[in-house]
Amino acid sequence: MSDLTVTKIRFQNGTWEGVIQNAGDSGLPPDIQVLYQDQPIEGLSISEGSTASEWALHITIPAQAISDGVQTFVIAEGGKKLESFSLIAGEAAVDDMRAEIDLLRAELDMLKRAFRRHCLETS
Repeated sequence: MSDLTVTKIRFQNGTWEGVIQNAGDSGLPPDIQVLYQDQPIEGLSISEGSTASEWALHITIPAQAISDGVQTFVIAEGGKKLESFSLIAGEAAVDDMRAEIDLLRAELDMLKRAFRRHCLETS
């Protein structure tokens, strides 16, 4: 086993992008698997990074994984978990703290507009 680390760069357009570090300088990409529901997924791409010990990792999210609930992906090498990420959609997002904060912000904006309108009308 090595001391590989995976760091997220971005997630957009259905592709999770990251960098694999501490891969050594053998010139061969590390043997990375991405598991979804304990099964390896297709759509994994590893290309040379900016240094000899880095590799760029691109994971295309399969269409069947885009559904209600929480979908978790595990990035592993040789059975060792390096990183994971989750997609949250549908009803499960209602209970998510980030969704609650977004709702609170929207309600606060609405209250600010109503208060400003009230102040203008009463002055």
